[in-house]
Amino acid sequence: MSFSSMYVSFMASARLILLFAAYATTVPMVHAQVDTFEFQTAEQQQRFRQLSDELRCPMCQNTNLSGSSGGVAEDLRREIHRMILEGMTNTEIERFMFERYGDFIFYKPRLRMETLFLWFGPLIFLLIGGAAAIVVSRKAGETEKRNPRLDNTQREKLQALLKAKG
Repeated sequence: MSFSSMYVSFMASARLILLFAAYATTVPMVHAQVDTFEFQTAEQQQRFRQLSDELRCPMCQNTNLSGSSGGVAEDLRREIHRMILEGMTNTEIERFMFERYGDFIFYKPRLRMETLFLWFGPLIFLLIGGAAAIVVSRKAGETEKRNPRLDNTQREKLQALLKAKG
């Protein structure tokens, strides 16, 4: 068997392996489970979508209910569907979810005493960082003032001293 035929055979095998790997990684995404819920009005369906997008999956932690395929998210979507059909308002549904899962269930936590740091923490860190930058800048300026630059006559005297010493 010649080198060129071995190369062609190798390349064909490599293509098959790559094709299989690509297929194996995309197929599971295609088979994701999709919930289908029946609503009486388009307004109910819109409320369901809104709530599913605004509430976080407690199991997935960084995915909303509509984007999660976890079992907890499926249960919560069914629960939201049931509550909407029973005539509960969005506020009542959100209160129910809050009582069960706490502030974590909301992507945008409510402004309360317990969540003040979540809301204003980044601003506090920004102010602290800005203050630190100002202090460092001022100290650097003071250092410049304490170590003034030498003019030409001073440099010449310094060079003469260094030559006499060395």
